Parts: sequence; C-alpha cells; structure tokens
Amino acid sequence: MAGTNGKQKTVRDLVLSLVLIGLMAGVIYLFLPHDDSAPDIKRVSYDVELVTARRAASYPVEAPEGLPDSWKATSVRFDGSSFDHWHLGFQDPKGQYVAIEQSTQKAARFIDEASRGSEPTKTTQEIDGRVWRHYTGGRYDALVLEDKGATTLVTGTASFTRLAEMAKALEAS
Repeated sequence: MAGTNGKQKTVRDLVLSLVLIGLMAGVIYLFLPHDDSAPDIKRVSYDVELVTARRAASYPVEAPEGLPDSWKATSVRFDGSSFDHWHLGFQDPKGQYVAIEQSTQKAARFIDEASRGSEPTKTTQEIDGRVWRHYTGGRYDALVLEDKGATTLVTGTASFTRLAEMAKALEAS
C-alpha cells in the first residue's frame, strides 16, 4: 500500500506543477506588451529606378502621377536581364497592396506569375481610353493591359475600384 500513496503524490504534484506553470504563463502574457496591429511599412522613393527603367526598357514604362500622399510606395525594382521586368508596389490608403507590373515576357506566363494564379474574366474596363481586362481567383485580383510590346498589370489585394484608381494614374514618359 505504501507504493500507491507515493504514486498518488507524484501525479498530484505533476498536476499542481502544470497548473502553476499555466498560471505563470498567463500572467506573463497579460503584463508583457504586445501589439497585434500591422507594422508601419517604410515609404520608398522610386525616382532613380524609374529613370533607369525608362532608359533601359524596350517599352514605355508606366508609373503613377498625381496620387495623393495616402498612397505609399513600398517596393521598386527593374530587372533588365530577362524580359525587362518593372515592379512598383504600393500600400493604398486602406492598407491594401497594389502593384504595377510590366514585362515583355510571354503574356500568359507573366500574368499568372504576377497575379499569383488569377484567371481572366469576361469583364473589361475602359480607363483613359485603354481597355483593361479583369483577372480574379488567384492570390491577387488584377487589371491587365496588353499593349505596346509589353503586358501591364495593376494587381494586388485591393478592390477593383482601387486598382482602377491606380491604372488611371499611370503615365509613361
């Protein structure tokens, strides 16, 4: 009988230890500061990269003109080594992602990669005299324009209204 009493104390001590550890973890969680909000994304300048891309690319490189300061440029790159790929990413005023992607790569492959698997819909939208096709169903929605030797996408997590706002602001110099 002495053996069963020792086993009961061991199990009881184990349960008490687990309860104490759980309480300590809860207290630490409550008193340590933690922030669940989205991090503030740093604004980047894209002036130099835009000039470089416009000099090097085989097509008219598009960039927005006249967007309000509430649109924050967050990423920029030009890769002239293959397909003259231009990328300019933004955070829109509601915190959603919007990107301009341009390339001379084969349109179907480029659209699939840049929109993360979106498919064409029957919907088109005329913006400043140019007809853009809606793509949806992938990670991002997209407005797609095939013109002037390159494919242009305005893509991201934002609504089609925001994507159209960006497409309307695009200018090639």
